[in-house]
Amino acid sequence: MPGGPAPSGPGIGAAAPKNKLAGILMTAFAAFGGILYGYDTGTISGIIAMDDWLKTFGRFTGVTSAAPNGYTISTSNESLVVSILSAGTFFGALTGAPSADILGRRIGIITACIVFSLGIALQTGASNWATFIVGRFFAGFGVGLVSTLVPMYQSECAPKWIRGAVVSGYQWAITIGLLLASVINNATKDRQDHSAWRIPISIQFIWAFILFVGMFYLPETPRWLIKKGRDEAAAKSLSRLTSLPPDDPEVQTELEDIRAALREEQARGESSYLDCFKFNRSKIAFRTLSGIFIQAWQQLTGINFIFYFGTTFFKNAGIKDPFLTSVATNIVNVFMTLPGMWGVERFGRRSLLLWGAVVMCICEYIVAIIGVTISVNNTAGQKALIALVCIYIAAFASTWGPIAWVIVGEIFPLNIRAKAMSLSVASNWLWNWAISYATPYLVNSDPGDANLGVKVFFIWGSTCAGCVLFTYFCIPETKGLSLEQVDLLYQNSTPITSARYRRELITRDVHIADVKGGAHEITEDHDEKQQV
Repeated sequence: MPGGPAPSGPGIGAAAPKNKLAGILMTAFAAFGGILYGYDTGTISGIIAMDDWLKTFGRFTGVTSAAPNGYTISTSNESLVVSILSAGTFFGALTGAPSADILGRRIGIITACIVFSLGIALQTGASNWATFIVGRFFAGFGVGLVSTLVPMYQSECAPKWIRGAVVSGYQWAITIGLLLASVINNATKDRQDHSAWRIPISIQFIWAFILFVGMFYLPETPRWLIKKGRDEAAAKSLSRLTSLPPDDPEVQTELEDIRAALREEQARGESSYLDCFKFNRSKIAFRTLSGIFIQAWQQLTGINFIFYFGTTFFKNAGIKDPFLTSVATNIVNVFMTLPGMWGVERFGRRSLLLWGAVVMCICEYIVAIIGVTISVNNTAGQKALIALVCIYIAAFASTWGPIAWVIVGEIFPLNIRAKAMSLSVASNWLWNWAISYATPYLVNSDPGDANLGVKVFFIWGSTCAGCVLFTYFCIPETKGLSLEQVDLLYQNSTPITSARYRRELITRDVHIADVKGGAHEITEDHDEKQQV
């Protein structure tokens, strides 16, 4: 993969010594919200396979090889309990836009922790099906808020020379949450009382409390403060994030860039959701649709099939100790996200998305082929299947997992950022819900089900081929640019030509406060600076 160290002109923290980690650490802490997301989505896979949970919420159908304790839940109930979280997150993601604009990014995250905790309380104390489902919905609503607000907060606060890695930290936190869920599920699965599933659920209070308290000590984003006319507070916030004095020229230059971009957007009038779909020179509609579809394609890679139904899938595929196999796949997910956090600034967003989709496509087709040609008793074949699934997860974790969040955090202008990000994240959760709801019907063998089993990987392989085409034609290279420079990139280039124009922006150190026109004006501005 081509690439090099990300060059960068001035931006948040560009002139601050790079060993000043205060601002980076403050921004990175917000990624802790990803643990709420990952743990809550990951824990249900093991819980629905636990004996006591099945006795509490399932029905007695008799002892079989598939139900050794005699209790099962129907395909429709399995679909509902897994997918209802995603229904809550869909509405939570849409609510993230007004929360971000009215309350602010920081207070919005604090509010999300309260809503999430309500959902956890309902699930922990549930003794009937309805209470458990309502709790899942409210927990999902809180996760939806977090999944919109945290990447937005990080993108608006992180230094541009490391913004991609910082926002990728959110995805890393998601993978850590998934791993913690599988480890704790594995530790409690053999308990024969309610503690088997109540312990994994109630532990989530800890994650919410840490994020809730920590956000009180973090600054609000300078971009939101300027949007609200609080310039002095914005200067103080940016000062904390950059470790520079509020009156430092670098801080003032960054603030003026934000003001200039905001003035240009506000000149077009108050923004609404319809403004996210305007076809104009800034390509707002194209950017919004790119954000919506990159989140959709991320889900259509099939990754959540492994993390939602992995335990059941490995069990049905004849693999011994499916709980332990699920832990192993989550370990791969956690540690392979780290190369992605490094690579997003080393190789760029576009290259990693393209190569990641290619590798996933190949692996999924091979998994499907192996799955339909070997028996469940073929030990070597089962080991090969697990290995290929791990390679597939590694490719996702280092590319599409983190980078989809990076893209939606940096491609939208300030005036519509909250709304466009909420639409993008809502798309993620809509497809998350659709896949989690449909998957049991696709893979199970009950009457009326498709009974695809491992053949479902033919579908995921095909969707990964679609990811390649989408990235090539729709995603530009934004590595090393400030959020305001990304506006210029969209105005004056296409995704295919974006790498060349990006280099021009960085080489000429172009600021949006200096440039109101297109590439021609940029060239003139640069010539004037050279003459001076």
